[in-house]
Amino acid sequence: MAVTEFEAYPPIEAYGVVGNLETCGLVAPNGSVDWFPFPHLEFPSIFAAILDNERGGRFRIGPPDPFETDRRYVGDTNVLETTFDTPNGTATVTDFLPPAGRVDHPKKVLYRKVTCTGGTVGLEVELDPRFDYGHAETTIEPVEKGILAEGTDERTLLESPIDLEIEDGRITGELSLEAGETEWFLLRCTGAEDANTDPDAALEETIEYWTDWAHSCDPDDDCAFEGPWHDLVVRSELVLKLLTHAESGAIAAAPTTSLPETVGGVRNWDYRFNWLRDAGFTVQALMNLGTADEANDYFDWFMDLCQADGPASIQPLYSLHGESDLAERELDHFEGYRGSRPVRIGNEAAQQRQLDIYGELLLAVDEMYRHGRELNDEEWDRIRDIVEYVREVWDEPDAGIWEVRGGNEHFVYSNVMCWVALDRAIAIAAGGDYDAPLETWRETRETIRTDVLENGYDEDVGAFVQSYGTDALDATGLLLPIVGFLPFDDERIQGTIDAIEAELVEDVFVQRYNGDDGIPGDEGAFVLCSCWLVNALALSGRVEEAQSRFESLLEYLNPLGLIAEEIDPENGAHLGNYPQAFSHIGIINSALYLGYVRGREASGPAPMGIRLGDPVVPPEA
Repeated sequence: MAVTEFEAYPPIEAYGVVGNLETCGLVAPNGSVDWFPFPHLEFPSIFAAILDNERGGRFRIGPPDPFETDRRYVGDTNVLETTFDTPNGTATVTDFLPPAGRVDHPKKVLYRKVTCTGGTVGLEVELDPRFDYGHAETTIEPVEKGILAEGTDERTLLESPIDLEIEDGRITGELSLEAGETEWFLLRCTGAEDANTDPDAALEETIEYWTDWAHSCDPDDDCAFEGPWHDLVVRSELVLKLLTHAESGAIAAAPTTSLPETVGGVRNWDYRFNWLRDAGFTVQALMNLGTADEANDYFDWFMDLCQADGPASIQPLYSLHGESDLAERELDHFEGYRGSRPVRIGNEAAQQRQLDIYGELLLAVDEMYRHGRELNDEEWDRIRDIVEYVREVWDEPDAGIWEVRGGNEHFVYSNVMCWVALDRAIAIAAGGDYDAPLETWRETRETIRTDVLENGYDEDVGAFVQSYGTDALDATGLLLPIVGFLPFDDERIQGTIDAIEAELVEDVFVQRYNGDDGIPGDEGAFVLCSCWLVNALALSGRVEEAQSRFESLLEYLNPLGLIAEEIDPENGAHLGNYPQAFSHIGIINSALYLGYVRGREASGPAPMGIRLGDPVVPPEA
């Protein structure tokens, strides 16, 4: 427990997250909801104090004076409890939204339960709605059920057990509770003003939904995720579900925008969208956790996207509703988290050419197919079109997986993933007797492999490099054996692992690359890349070293089990958008690999890269 006062900008890792499978809110340790886009993640915010303390808006319930705070989720749920320990007593604020379509209570209500568990506690209430990222004019007036705030298109009704005052566009109040007393505050958002609610029943059913959904196993089960990290894997699974859109099945990279990769820097991006590059490893994580429905929904969603206008039109990322126009713009009126500007909404990387996405899509298709998902004729036609397109464009430059803004290059990983697209499609076609020009595909696959080996491996460096003609290293080199491009015992793979350890690793953290990307400033170490190193070491037979690294990395998760996109190696602070889906996917898959190499059984076919010394796809394919 830490002594906490009001902080304009708490550390990123201090936040908890709640949501309803359509949007999420970030709750600070002082009881302030500092981020809440509505009605969906990629929509404008009602509260954005995390991006501008003065102009962003918040909804706070907390003590007026310094206090000690403790945070926890109620069991394996996304119901958050923040407990305040003051000199005179203790109180807990319980925050949640009912999951959309899963609980028989309105999803557009943020429930805040306040309970005094000892002594007497005084609390302040502050509601400061700032619709449309603070752009909209807001009117506030008392109504029969509470206080109504309206913007241009949105409105909120705060249903309160206490009298509230309106002053300078803010709604404030005070309450005092004694041991055993409970009060409810309901923030009813557009469409839920008149909905019938039973707060206690809503809480009970929300807890029941998450508890029933989360991965569980008996002590006698041979769980692939068994180990000291099992509970953190479950929390990572709950984060992924929280970021999954109930209508489409798409999974957001993060619920936030513009949390900086360096405090005060310009590397601030909007991550409230779905990146297709996440597909393969996401499906692997979901299927091995036993969440087949979510994996199938996600699979169906991106297969529909592939149907739209042909392979050439497939974007690296889409909105959670499948929209392609993600025009990037800056919110000049926001100062940014701790002065980190610009604050961006939208993401122009959607318009980049990233050839790696085709291989990542085929990884996901192959993963589903190996788990028993049959492909219908229409789906196979789309896959075949993708492979034929890859045959045409694999040797053209692109922006790469890291979305560089310094010009297109021949990235090694992009070419390897084009190889993967052909490789997995060949395996599926041969195994399922699907119509395909297998000899032509095999010829192209071998052509790509030869090209990468000749131009992507640097003898002087002793490693695969980031792009043709450079000596820069890239953490994606750790994935080459996992996707089956070369076996783990190949000296070029082991040399790449050693070179990355020497050049990109600091303590347990791995940088993405050491080349120029056309963007000024520095960044933290990528959590996902640190997981890739764990996987590469484990599958190379260096299991004890891998486990030690993994356990050290897990120490940087916050007490709630959440982690951001990056970590500052110097002080352990979280950086970038938060919580980050790919970071949590990395944790799940690293636990899976460590479990598997120690003799645990996966719930289906062996994970990618698990056959030591052999390609993933059988030679006969």
